[in-house]
Amino acid sequence: MLSRLAESLYWIGRYMERAENTARLLTVNYYATLETSGQVSEEWGPLLDISGSKENFVRLHGRADGRTVPAWLAFDRNNPSSVSSSLAQARENARGLRDRIPSEMWECLNRAYYDLCFQNEEVLDRDGLFEFCSAARDTSQFFFGIAFATLPRDEGWLFMRAGQMLERGDNVLRLVQTRYRSHAADPAQLAVHNHRWIAVLKTASAYEAYRKCNHANVSPRTIAEFLLLNPGFPRSVRYSGENLHDALAGIDRIHPGAHPALLREAKWLVARLDHATIEELIARDQAELGTLLTDFNRIGSAISASYFTV
Repeated sequence: MLSRLAESLYWIGRYMERAENTARLLTVNYYATLETSGQVSEEWGPLLDISGSKENFVRLHGRADGRTVPAWLAFDRNNPSSVSSSLAQARENARGLRDRIPSEMWECLNRAYYDLCFQNEEVLDRDGLFEFCSAARDTSQFFFGIAFATLPRDEGWLFMRAGQMLERGDNVLRLVQTRYRSHAADPAQLAVHNHRWIAVLKTASAYEAYRKCNHANVSPRTIAEFLLLNPGFPRSVRYSGENLHDALAGIDRIHPGAHPALLREAKWLVARLDHATIEELIARDQAELGTLLTDFNRIGSAISASYFTV
């Protein structure tokens, strides 16, 4: 497969996962601010850390509140992590692959582009943020469902899967890291923090799955352990790391021994997650969470350098 095609599929996987993650983040936080009136600014600020777009936001908008942050994360094309930007970039990558991917995948992206990517802050004026985010989330799930059902399990599938899992692991790590940092800063407000940790579960679409495993215990430690290390939950960091490695191993079978250092890096990440304990990950001011996030980003950079640099 040409590196251009592989790169497009890889970034489609990343952008579609990013659009869904951001849409979930906005939806859950929208309801959290309704339930904790009077602390709106405090609730919206951490979303910028989770999305990794705080520096650009501060430079362009300054104040983080219930108007500027949703507009930045949902509609602003100056933000490469916004829902609109992610969907538009996914469509642009797919446009050059229309003869290489099932027509249903293209139609899904093209329809979402025209339905969602020209929306603006008027959505907030009519209180339509929930509908916008729900449509974006459903688009991502529909797209990956079509891909799962129709895309051949070849090199293209593996690159798209690698991009999806890399983005998912990165997002959940940022989510847990940001919330745990806030939790450690003010442990006196236990009830408020527990409420926010339930929101973390809902942001990762993990609330029902977590409650099946932990009927009575809702604590930051057990929630963090579930989202980071649970081997069977498909949005946990461990699951993402394992599936990222499997995708890269599949690519390596097609190109035997082409990039052994990259595969070793992915295998080392899996080994760390397999043998880590939650105490190790959240100890010492959560330094290990930062290390894991760096590892995911390093693998992403290595994929680009190994397969996409001409």
